[in-house]
Amino acid sequence: MSVSFHYLFPVKIKAIKKLKVFINKLMIIEDASYSSLAYIFCSDEYITEINTNFLKHDYTTDIITFNMGDKNAIEGEIYISVETVRENASLFNTGFSEELHRVIFHGALHLCGYKDKSKKDAVLMRQMEDKYLDLYFKNK
Repeated sequence: MSVSFHYLFPVKIKAIKKLKVFINKLMIIEDASYSSLAYIFCSDEYITEINTNFLKHDYTTDIITFNMGDKNAIEGEIYISVETVRENASLFNTGFSEELHRVIFHGALHLCGYKDKSKKDAVLMRQMEDKYLDLYFKNK
């Protein structure tokens, strides 16, 4: 079981080792079996290209999550647009670090089976993000 970070766009993340351990803890709490999670930090241009080519959506988003395995053996690729996360932090009047961690946990939660397309699902997803943000930053 491994969690890795890859940088196609510069971003500063504090306490990477602690974050990787916490993501593993999140997956255990959610009873999700995984072999690997790869977080790829990229630009708006890069994530829009992925969104267009793979999901047929011609727009920018903050995160795209793929499971290359199955629900019994998750192999996740999580693409995060650093530029959009920065814009969203300003838009939602929150700090960049908090918004970045929210999106990081959001990707893991998608792999655990949480969805966010319906209003009901989006509310639950936000509650779970808040739960893990509280747990993570409480132990800072």
